[in-house]
Amino acid sequence: MSHTPDQAEVGNHVHEVLEEHGEMDDDKSGRVNVGTDEEPSRLVEWLREEQERNHGAGLETNGDTFHGYGKLENAEEDSIDDEPAHSPKPGSYRPPSVEGAFSTPDDTPSRQGSVSSTPSSSAFISRQSPTPSLRPFDRRFQSRLSLSPLDSPRALSPAFLNIHSRQSSLSSQLFRDQGDAETPPAPWEVMRWTRLRKISGQAFSEGGKRNFGRPSCISVSTSIVVGTSKGIILIFDYHQTLKSIIGQGTKAVEAGAITSLAISADHTTVAGGHVNGSIFTWEIARSARPFLHIPSIDSAQLLDRKDDGHVFGAAVLHIGFLGTRRTALVSADNRGMAFSHLATRGLGAVGRTVVTTRILGRYPSDMPSISRPRKPSSVLAFSPLPLGNAEQSTDSLGLVAMLTPYLLVIVSTTPIAQTQHKAARPKQINEQSTMSGCLAWFPSVKLKLKDPSAPEAVSKPKLVYCWSNILTVLEVNDVSAHETADRDRPPSLQFHPRSRWRADEAIAAVQWISRSVLAVLTITQRLIILEDNSMRTTESLDLMQRQIFHQDLFSRQLQPPDIEGDVDNTFGNGPVADAFYMSLRAYKGRIFLLGFLDIWVGTLSNWADRLLALMEEGDYVGAIELATAYYIGEGDKLTVGLPEDDMHRHSMVQEKLIDMMSASLKYVFGSGDRAGARQTEKRQLDQLAASCLLACISMDDTDFLFDEVYERYSDSSSAGVFLEALEPYILDSSIQSVPPTVIKDLINHYVSKGLEARMEEMICHLDTRTMDLDQITTMCRKHKLYDALIYVWNRAMGDYITPLIELLSLLKPPPPRDTPVNGEKVQEPYSSVYALKIFPYLSYALTSRIYPNGETLPELEASKGKAQIYYFLFSGRTIAWPKESGKPVLTRPAQEPEPSFPYLRMILQFDAPSLLSALNEAFEDSFLNGERESMVNGGTRRDLGDDEVFGLSVNRQFIVSILLEVLSPQNFGSEDTIYLAMFIARNLPKFPQFILLPGTTLHRVLLDLCEYPSIDIADDCQLSVEYLMSMYHPPDLTSLVPRFRNAGFYRVLKSLFKEEKRYADLLQTYFDDHDNQQAIFECIGDCLRPRTGLNDRQSREVRSVIIKNARELANIDTSKTAMAIAAYAPDLHQTMLDALSDNPCAQFEYLRTILEPEDQSSGVFRTDRETPNHAFVEQYVRLMCEYDRSHVADYINLLQSGDLRLEEVLPAIENTGVVDAAVVLMAREGKVRQAMDRLIQHFGTLEAALMGVLGVETSDSNRAEADESAQDLAEAIHKYTQVGIWLCQNHMKTVLKSKTVSTGNHGKGLSSAKQEMSNEELLWLDLIDTVVGITKNASAAIQQKSDSEGSNADTPSSPSIKLTGSLRTAVQQTFTALLATTSQITPKATPNGTAVHTDFSFLRILQAFLARASLSSPSLSDLRGVLATIFSAYAYEESILALANRLLDKDLFVHVTEAADLRQRGWRARDQTCEGCNRKVWGPGVGGNEWHAWEKRREAERKRKARRRIQQSQGLSSRSLERGKGRATSDVEGDPISIMAEAGGMHLGHGTAGEDENEAAMLGGGPEGNAVVPMEDLGPLIVFACGHVVHTRCLETLRVAASDGAITAPTTTSITTTSATAVGSGAHNDPGESGLGCPTCR
Repeated sequence: MSHTPDQAEVGNHVHEVLEEHGEMDDDKSGRVNVGTDEEPSRLVEWLREEQERNHGAGLETNGDTFHGYGKLENAEEDSIDDEPAHSPKPGSYRPPSVEGAFSTPDDTPSRQGSVSSTPSSSAFISRQSPTPSLRPFDRRFQSRLSLSPLDSPRALSPAFLNIHSRQSSLSSQLFRDQGDAETPPAPWEVMRWTRLRKISGQAFSEGGKRNFGRPSCISVSTSIVVGTSKGIILIFDYHQTLKSIIGQGTKAVEAGAITSLAISADHTTVAGGHVNGSIFTWEIARSARPFLHIPSIDSAQLLDRKDDGHVFGAAVLHIGFLGTRRTALVSADNRGMAFSHLATRGLGAVGRTVVTTRILGRYPSDMPSISRPRKPSSVLAFSPLPLGNAEQSTDSLGLVAMLTPYLLVIVSTTPIAQTQHKAARPKQINEQSTMSGCLAWFPSVKLKLKDPSAPEAVSKPKLVYCWSNILTVLEVNDVSAHETADRDRPPSLQFHPRSRWRADEAIAAVQWISRSVLAVLTITQRLIILEDNSMRTTESLDLMQRQIFHQDLFSRQLQPPDIEGDVDNTFGNGPVADAFYMSLRAYKGRIFLLGFLDIWVGTLSNWADRLLALMEEGDYVGAIELATAYYIGEGDKLTVGLPEDDMHRHSMVQEKLIDMMSASLKYVFGSGDRAGARQTEKRQLDQLAASCLLACISMDDTDFLFDEVYERYSDSSSAGVFLEALEPYILDSSIQSVPPTVIKDLINHYVSKGLEARMEEMICHLDTRTMDLDQITTMCRKHKLYDALIYVWNRAMGDYITPLIELLSLLKPPPPRDTPVNGEKVQEPYSSVYALKIFPYLSYALTSRIYPNGETLPELEASKGKAQIYYFLFSGRTIAWPKESGKPVLTRPAQEPEPSFPYLRMILQFDAPSLLSALNEAFEDSFLNGERESMVNGGTRRDLGDDEVFGLSVNRQFIVSILLEVLSPQNFGSEDTIYLAMFIARNLPKFPQFILLPGTTLHRVLLDLCEYPSIDIADDCQLSVEYLMSMYHPPDLTSLVPRFRNAGFYRVLKSLFKEEKRYADLLQTYFDDHDNQQAIFECIGDCLRPRTGLNDRQSREVRSVIIKNARELANIDTSKTAMAIAAYAPDLHQTMLDALSDNPCAQFEYLRTILEPEDQSSGVFRTDRETPNHAFVEQYVRLMCEYDRSHVADYINLLQSGDLRLEEVLPAIENTGVVDAAVVLMAREGKVRQAMDRLIQHFGTLEAALMGVLGVETSDSNRAEADESAQDLAEAIHKYTQVGIWLCQNHMKTVLKSKTVSTGNHGKGLSSAKQEMSNEELLWLDLIDTVVGITKNASAAIQQKSDSEGSNADTPSSPSIKLTGSLRTAVQQTFTALLATTSQITPKATPNGTAVHTDFSFLRILQAFLARASLSSPSLSDLRGVLATIFSAYAYEESILALANRLLDKDLFVHVTEAADLRQRGWRARDQTCEGCNRKVWGPGVGGNEWHAWEKRREAERKRKARRRIQQSQGLSSRSLERGKGRATSDVEGDPISIMAEAGGMHLGHGTAGEDENEAAMLGGGPEGNAVVPMEDLGPLIVFACGHVVHTRCLETLRVAASDGAITAPTTTSITTTSATAVGSGAHNDPGESGLGCPTCR
């Protein structure tokens, strides 16, 4: 019921509101007072009390926020999230919700590219921010209801759950206990099976089997026809009465068992195929003798046959009638042959003749006599196209579908047999899968149409066929149906495979239940109900208990022949399934099954049966939900017999659905003892309510929902269950209209449970046209549902001012109540927290959004609302509202005068930042552009009130002017006026064409922004200044610079100084800005980078700033400072180092950056390596000794000679103990002896420390620490041993370079080893003596300590063994380095070609070392131990090297042997003639020239070997003997090349044919004199790997001719891959560019 109040009633509502808050003053003027002029401290005091109270309740608040919005935004954050489980106590106060006041930032960036000036976690967004930032102009107000629904704490409604499950329904236990069954069966039978008892009793009884035989096949039409194993056909009607017995006493009995049956289209004739190949047809009414008899052909008559027919013994497995004729049949047998039979008209059976035509297969006698037999075949499935109830062009063709193991063939039999379609077996079928085949036709039928007047629609014929587990639906299209030119022309058909489905197992039989439903029977006797269009399985039934009759009809016929050879077994190697097709038939939606013991008929349960079964089971909820699914079309509507058309389906289901809901409600909420005994649970009531709600919403029947369903719940005191179930449908707008009585109960229920926020959300989603406004406003005001109240006022009455008056009336606290409650005085809570909703309300309304859900308002309504609000705020005086009441709404007591703009002032005093933030959003709306003034000035001819006229004329300029007047420093403090300055600064650049302000005002705004009252808004003020200065340029900008600097507006100063090119001030500003100091280095680069345009004065000023702030610059980032100074001001390095004089670590980092720069490819700066400053390098080394000792030696090695002064750095190196660096440095300065002495001194220190550690007795607890210390000392000894080796080796190399080696006195022999030792040898001696001494002493101490402690020193992992091994390794490495260094000899050649050793340093050093060792060792055993220590490592090393050498030699020998064998194998020539001149070049009959040339070559080779032996014995020059791997060259007579050139014999690849032209004449004449005939010299023979032979000159001739195109290569030679021996390596498929390949092969 809708109730629309008039203006008088609206006025009454307003006065009731004001009276309720104690704000109605009955003065003589009759004015209404909504506020007082109390000082702001009273409001702040109360807000603080409210904050403390909330803080005591565990809320996070912040006391630094000084405005009402910031203080109260978190006052009641738990009012939504924490829902009480029970109703609040009487008199208790539930905190209000203020989530509608929350806002979100809009990430407005700074115009100068600065980062966001305030973190996103401001106080307005994050409730736990420790340092809130207000930023009122970077946020957008958001109401609570516009938040994500996922934030709602409401539990998921049952309406959002999945559809009610039949298998595990919770509501199925609503009325009775189902026990503990895990998977209860469905309450209905998917397929209702009925056993045909009478038929089964007659056919399967012992008497029936004895008389008729066992049933072997079945066919169904208007009668049930059963064929038997004795050739008899039994006809039953649907009453299971045996109507006829056909075949008894006739020849049909002699033909054997019935293997196939068919019934004519007129249901008068039945045909039976027999096992011997005969066919009989019978008229059911006259079954005494056959109507037709088609005998089989004897095998002996096949060769001389005149007619076609089944061969005797071939069982007729398939038979059928064509069209409406009883005399036209088709049949197929198990041998793969099919025939059409057409009987002529005559007088009785005798006068008729049958013409049989073969349409598939071959006779056995027609097989060709070939070795490879034909593949075995059979007809797995066969069916003619039956007639439908609609005439089609295919009816006249007599289509027959036949399925073999290999092909699907569709043949038209009329007027002649012709193949219409062929399809091969799908490739998806696995070869090992079970072979099965079946098919079924569905004819064309008339379709039911939505519009009865529309033309008749006819479906297309369909064929479903299956191979193994693949099912395909084939659709037949008549492409010539629209062609009317030649009606006598046969139709042209197109066969389109429409869909395909894969089963889990092989399919044995298939039938059409209806036009869209298929019955599929698998080999495991599982019946699958399949929808045709979607190919979706709807049901699956196990029929194993039915014992379906099946036979093995094909396995023997399809067995591959057992012969040798490759037989193409196309249908795979899998088993062949039994035949089920004769046992499964479908007729008019029923399925007939022939079993071994019974005959069954099954019917799919339709939708009404299923609903009734659920109701009978007591599952009313499941029935309602299933019916709802059927109504909306989500269920298996085709399977259950529902139409696809929505209108027809709705009309069928709706009535049943309403009846079920009525019955369910009556049952659940029945009266009397019966209802009380059921003890229905709340959860079950929830499910029933949810199902009824969904059903009524689906049917769009809310009248039944509220008049019937809700009344039932309400009468049984369960209204709360229904109301809570109703909530999600209201929130998603499924239900928008609710009766007033229901709304009343809804509010009372949610308020009683403390769920006001959720109640408010629902009201804001309802259509206000159906509400009782008196009721709803009263209840919303009573329960403080102000969001809902605003929504109702706006949407129902188009009133946007009354909500403002409602919220402003909350700003005055009511007087305290002295009435005791429970013995205590209770003070009413202050309601100003609700007044915060005024700001999101203004934001929504002024931006054309519906409050609080955020939907867009229609333009006309939005314009009207904005006009009212602007009129209320900016009219400048008090207004009477409602207008008819004539009572102005006051903001002060009656005795005090009202100020100008009273309502605007009141809101500004409450929270100025929030109001300005809402206006900031409103400024972005086009309403304030002034375009609507035409509506006021006569642009539109409609009656407008004063409020609308005024509101439509308001623009941005007007609002800014009013705010400047009202929000003045005289009336408000700086904490409020600063926000006005920010508001103007932000909006002036956005709307310069709409806001015009004088320069004095803008200058005052800048000054106000520089004098912000709190540091929290400093960044907001700076951002505002950036906005303002983007379009306003103060005349005296210099005077503002100090103010900007004092305010910390560094971004503003940077922009200003950059524009004015004051680079020194710019850089200083970067130094002053501590929030972004990393940008200093970029600024330095911009100022000092070449080609930046700075003059000398500007550069000096910038450098002076850098010098002034050198210490601060280095403290920011020392590395970046060093890179920047090195790149742009390298002369300031010393200044920077001086500034860091009290921070040596920073100096070290600075120097490392400039002296050892890392890769700066990814950085900004790039430094170039130049000659380093000596003072910097020395200082860097001194600092490195303190901060990075391990790197000192490496760095010194990188320096050039003269880069470092020894006296400057050596003291620091010595003091810090960096001995390796000291040694390196002294060695570089030539003080090698002093370096070795310093090293030996350090060795002594290490030895003393090691002996001290080894000599101290340690306990078990300290032993590990002592072992670790000893190991560290051993590693140090090892390290400095390497330093000593380096020192000795470098010094020896230097000496060897400068020493001149004498070439004489080779006969001194061993006397040289007794010379005095040189300085370099003494260095080696001292090093070896020191290292060996340390090892000897430490080893003795280790052994002594092990003996005293009794530890197991023989363990390889013991610390003593590791320590000893480390020391011995140092000794071994020392001797190894000595041997390697002193073994670098300089051999001198002697007259006999030998070399002598000229360096005996190793022997002298070893002799001196042994002399010292003998003096220092007390006994010979000690010396033996030292020597054993030295040389034991060499013995091990020798064995390792020997083993490795043997392995390498073995591998090398194997590969070299293989290579030699391959090279000696040679290539065999394939022909005896040259490919160029065709002369014979080798073999019998070649002649004597080649033989004499061969003999001559052999003689030259013998002479060459003799000369070489002589040279070796005489010791000729080593140049020829030590030529290595190079080619032998000789300047003496008889070198190898000249010998081969003179030999002239045939050498494969290198031989010659004889160079002396007179040689041929000297060898004699022709054949008579047994002399060789002189022949032309064609050069050496070349044999290619392909076998072709060619002379050298012939090869050149062939190449020239081929390049000129004169000849072509012979075609008689084969092409292989090889290379020419005499020419080089090249493949035979060489295209000819290289010239190296065989020309013949090319």
